[in-house]
Amino acid sequence: MKTAELRQAFLEYFQQQGHAIVPSSSLVPHDDPTLLFTNAGMNQFKDLFLGREERDYTRATSSQKCVRAGGKHNDLE
Repeated sequence: MKTAELRQAFLEYFQQQGHAIVPSSSLVPHDDPTLLFTNAGMNQFKDLFLGREERDYTRATSSQKCVRAGGKHNDLE
């Protein structure tokens, strides 16, 4: 199985379980000055977690591109 097929199978599985497929956000967050790069799939949901935004779904799945260049959760050291 190729990586693109595995990614698609992952997304389809969760979609069948009632999750909305959310597209990967940019590697460079345009609306979050606290981040240099997207380092986790949860970054795009930050405003939702903080109560600043609402979405029309309660379950989500995505395959988020991210940068991890060193440290436990740090991009750059």
